[in-house]
Parts: sequence; structure tokens; C-alpha cells
Amino acid sequence: MSQTEVQVIKLSGIINSDTSHELRQRLAELIEKSPRIVLVDFKDVTFMDSSGLGALVLAFKTLRAANSKLVLCSINEQVRILFELTSMDKVFEIFSSQDDFYQTVLSKA
Repeated sequence: MSQTEVQVIKLSGIINSDTSHELRQRLAELIEKSPRIVLVDFKDVTFMDSSGLGALVLAFKTLRAANSKLVLCSINEQVRILFELTSMDKVFEIFSSQDDFYQTVLSKA
């Protein structure tokens, strides 16, 4: 799997209504590069609310329409609970870490 096929976006801090527009922008810029997979790394995220989730869902739909995937990794307990409460954990493919993602993807290649 080449680097152009997987685009990684690392998030940090708090993702809420104040910062989700920046997330939307970063995701839109990545989507223009037509990657096969966008991997969103939550390792340094401390909190996310529904506006951040909305930005991810929008990107997920846009990528799916372009035959690409949006996958997540390294989510913390608060983010995991948000995904579970909204049943988004059934929609998004979530890996424990970037290493876990690459091992899984490369084993399927």
C-alpha cells in the first residue's frame, strides 16, 4: 500500500463547534487528493462533541461516494463513548493504533 493511497490526518486537543470547521477544511483538502483511505488518528484528542462527529460523517459520505474509505484509530474513552451512544462505532472502522491499521490493511493486500 503506497503512501498516496493512505492519507493520515492527526488531530489534537478538543474538537467542538469552534474547531470542527478546521477539521472539515483539512478533510476536504485531503479528499481532493483522491486517496483510497483516509486514516484519522485521534491519539492526541482529549474531547470531541457532536459537531466533530458531524464533520467526520460528512467526510465519510463524501469519501464513500468517491469509492474511498475513512477509518479511525487511537480513540480515547470519551470519543469511544460518543461513537457508541450514536451507534457510529458500527459505521466507522476503528483501529486501536496506526500500527494496528497498517498491519490489518497490509495483511489483506
